[in-house]
Amino acid sequence: MSSHRKTAIAGSLLTALFTSVMILGFTASADDEGGLSSHGGKTVDAAPADVKLSTLLSKEIKVDNKSGETDITGVVKNEGSKASGEIRLLVVGFDGMTVKNVKGCSAIPEGDLPDGSNSGFACAIDDLAAGKSKTYAIDATYDLSKQGKICLPVQNADGSKTYWQQGPVPFGTTNQAPNEPATPLLLGTDNGPVTPGGGDDDGGSGGGGGKDDMPDELPQTGPADRVLPLGLAGAALVSAGAAGLRWNQRRARQES
Repeated sequence: MSSHRKTAIAGSLLTALFTSVMILGFTASADDEGGLSSHGGKTVDAAPADVKLSTLLSKEIKVDNKSGETDITGVVKNEGSKASGEIRLLVVGFDGMTVKNVKGCSAIPEGDLPDGSNSGFACAIDDLAAGKSKTYAIDATYDLSKQGKICLPVQNADGSKTYWQQGPVPFGTTNQAPNEPATPLLLGTDNGPVTPGGGDDDGGSGGGGGKDDMPDELPQTGPADRVLPLGLAGAALVSAGAAGLRWNQRRARQES
């Protein structure tokens, strides 16, 4: 299978995005492993017997206020009792968050990206043994004048099934500090974009606005979180299911 084919996102990812939320949706606990979280994650298609795949993302990142650069940790793990076989992890950026590189992975061609996304990488995994995990260093930029989201689906090798999908989940803060070297952002928090020329004191919250006003922990998960990713992604993801089918049709024509 060519590397280009491996990087193509199957339409099932995006059509499953809508059905999984209502039918098979499962939102994980916000606090999982140290500085990592599966917040916004859900099962989609059934994985092979005794294989249990999921992902984790950094619970907090820091965005350089000058360059907009940030580092994110992404983890895919198999908590089942059998090896996964060949799978792939996708890392896709939306809106203000642009994925610049994922070490060991291949960039998804612009024409194969889902509608509404701006960047993406595909990470081929030959086999993930039972009880094992694989960690990826994600380099990204974040435009703090916008909201930003990231999505981590785990699929079978050809993308026809999506076993797990985390996101699109936002990173953000309601109290930006443009005069500081970096702005901390929390996973699962909508970003309150800073206004041009604005500082810590113009957020409309009445007062000093600083780090003391930032939430100490991630929002608690619950029924509302199961529909949150769809609403956050906006109309762009509504058309993404049809776009996924077009990708498959285009791929079929290219390979025939």
